[in-house]
Amino acid sequence: MTGRLAFVESPVQLLNVLEWAHARGRGPAPAAAPAPAPPAGADRAPGPDAARASAPVPDSGTGPGTAFAPASGPGTPPAASAPEPGQGRDAVPAASDDLAIVVLSPSDPMSRGQLRRMAQLARDEGFDVHWQEARAGRGALVRTLRELGGPLRAAERVIVGDPFSRYVQLLLTLFGPRHVTVVDDGTATMEFAAQLAGGERLVRWHRKGDLGPRELLLAPVTSLARRRLAPGPHRTVEIFTSLPVQAPPGTEVTENAYAWTRSRFGPPALTGGADLVGTSLVETGVVDAEHYLRVVGQLARTHGATRYFAHRRETPEKLHRIAVETGLQVVRPELPLELIARRGPVGATIVSFPSTVVHTLPLALAGTGVKVAVCEIAPEWLKATASPRAQGFLAGVVGTASGADRLTPRGGSAADRLEFG
Repeated sequence: MTGRLAFVESPVQLLNVLEWAHARGRGPAPAAAPAPAPPAGADRAPGPDAARASAPVPDSGTGPGTAFAPASGPGTPPAASAPEPGQGRDAVPAASDDLAIVVLSPSDPMSRGQLRRMAQLARDEGFDVHWQEARAGRGALVRTLRELGGPLRAAERVIVGDPFSRYVQLLLTLFGPRHVTVVDDGTATMEFAAQLAGGERLVRWHRKGDLGPRELLLAPVTSLARRRLAPGPHRTVEIFTSLPVQAPPGTEVTENAYAWTRSRFGPPALTGGADLVGTSLVETGVVDAEHYLRVVGQLARTHGATRYFAHRRETPEKLHRIAVETGLQVVRPELPLELIARRGPVGATIVSFPSTVVHTLPLALAGTGVKVAVCEIAPEWLKATASPRAQGFLAGVVGTASGADRLTPRGGSAADRLEFG
């Protein structure tokens, strides 16, 4: 029997691959207790030094464990040490009955840092993790395709975290697996399932509807990838998700209850205040920056928040303003927030804007007494250039978050008053 091969490009994708393996009751058993995760505030940026203190950890460019030896079976301990830089880059594992995880390393330094730490947690669980410098300059694409071609052809099942990724789409067009699993990488899973069910082309919800030159060039790739991600006579498709999705007929939807996270971490100690969870809606061009900063300050005052957990894509300049203008302690989490919150300490209330965490945190923190609240996005907060689908999509994220309380703008300026709805 050939094996399973996972492609991840973000820390959350890797976390959900581990959750998928745990839910299936398959994959290597832990060889040893997982290495302690860093404290929740270990990489924080209080006061006016926020941008400097929260700067990304410098990256060596080689990533953690650029190569690894395939495990011989359950319980096989991870390699004792990573290879020296420049060694072992071609040692991509042949797919075996054990799950092999390939990190298609992103360019963003914060994402790379979190991925390094998540990769180590996966190794501590006994999984093989290969770090692929998929975007390391000219020739990286050809080299990646050459190194991954064999394992892809041999894989019985391919697990992907971002079906909108051009890299993943290209891999799927060249090598069509018999079984595909899509795990969550944010609320985009909801849009992916809806587009798949409606026969639409795959496009991220915050993007404009018009096709630019790059999209036109890649349209054949996207079209074929969409067919490879749809169930058919010779292909099964599974969506492993913590989100409510409307999948097409023939698609298997499996619930992600964050059982691995709850079994490995916590329960957390609770602080008396509240924590805010940041979003990259400003960076993606959806929400106006001034509105966002004003609402963050108002939420902090209303709920007695002291910490702001930054999204990995938020800019240092914006975080600096948040720290200076609101007095919040800006924290750059070194792991996905589900793990940070589960380990604690964490506020008795967590307030977030519409994002995946309003669905995942209630699951990860079940039974701990932590209350999760989601702040709705008022129409006047949106930028004029935002996608026409933005308001409806964000409202859907809020409306389907059954485990979170709702904060609704009421009366006067939307930024003036936020109350529980």
